[in-house]
Amino acid sequence: MSIDKFEDVSIVRIDTDGRTEQDDIVIKEHALTITLSDGKFVKDRAYVTIFCSPTDLEYLGLGFLLSDDIISSIDDVESINLSEDGSILDIHVKEKANLPEKLLTKRDVTSGCGRNSTPRDLLEASKIQKVESDIMVSSDTIIRFSSEFQSMSDLYKSTGGTHASALCDKDNILIFKEDIGRHNAVDKVFGECLSKGIQTEDKMILTSGRISSEMLIKSAKRHIPIVVSRSAPTSMALEFAKKANITLVGFARGRRMNIYSHDYRIE
Repeated sequence: MSIDKFEDVSIVRIDTDGRTEQDDIVIKEHALTITLSDGKFVKDRAYVTIFCSPTDLEYLGLGFLLSDDIISSIDDVESINLSEDGSILDIHVKEKANLPEKLLTKRDVTSGCGRNSTPRDLLEASKIQKVESDIMVSSDTIIRFSSEFQSMSDLYKSTGGTHASALCDKDNILIFKEDIGRHNAVDKVFGECLSKGIQTEDKMILTSGRISSEMLIKSAKRHIPIVVSRSAPTSMALEFAKKANITLVGFARGRRMNIYSHDYRIE
C-alpha cells in the first residue's frame, strides 16, 4: 500500500520580483485511527485518531501504544493490520487487565500537540527510575550527527512541513523518521525499535523539535541516556531530565550546543 506524501497545489508567490502564480507541493496530513482488540473484553474498539504523515504507520501505532503504556514489548502484540487505504490500524493485543478502562474515551491527537498529559501522568512520570548508562559521546560526534540528521530530512527539504527524530549509537544514526508531528516522529522511532528488538538503553535520541516534558518522559521510559535537539527544552523537561539522570542537549546546530543536564556524558 502506498499513500501520497505530498499534495500538488497552486499558489500565488509574492517576492522582490512581484506577484506570480506557481505550482507547489504541501505535505500530506493523514488521519490514522488505531483500533484495539484483546480477544476477550474488547473487539475492534477505536482507541485514538492520530493526525500524521502517511509513512511508517505500523511503527507509529506500536510506538504510540508503547508511550501510552498499553503495551510494553512486542510480545504483547498478537497481530497488527493496516487497512488498504491506510486509515485504520487494527492492533490485537494479548489480554491486559487495564485495557477496558483505557478504552472508555476515544481521543483525537492533532499533529501539532502532545498527548495532553494529566497531573496523574506527570505524577507517574516522577516515579520513573533513573537512567543508568555508561555511554559517553564526543561533542564532535553530536555535531556530525546533527549535520547528517539535517541532510536526511527529505520531506522537510521538499515542503518545510515536517519534524524528524533519529536513534543513534556512539557511531551511527540507526533509525531516522519524519512526520508532521514531533511526537509522532519519536513514536515511529520507538515503534521500529519495538518491532525489530532494538535495545534503546545505550542509545541517543535526536529530534528537530522542542523538548517538552512529554518528550522527555517518553525517552525516559525507554531508558534513553542522551536526548539531543536542534531546538530548545522546556523548564519541566529539564526538571525531569535532572531527576531521571538524562543528559539533555539543546540548540545542537553547526558547531555549537547547550548542555542542560548531566554534562559528564559529553566528552
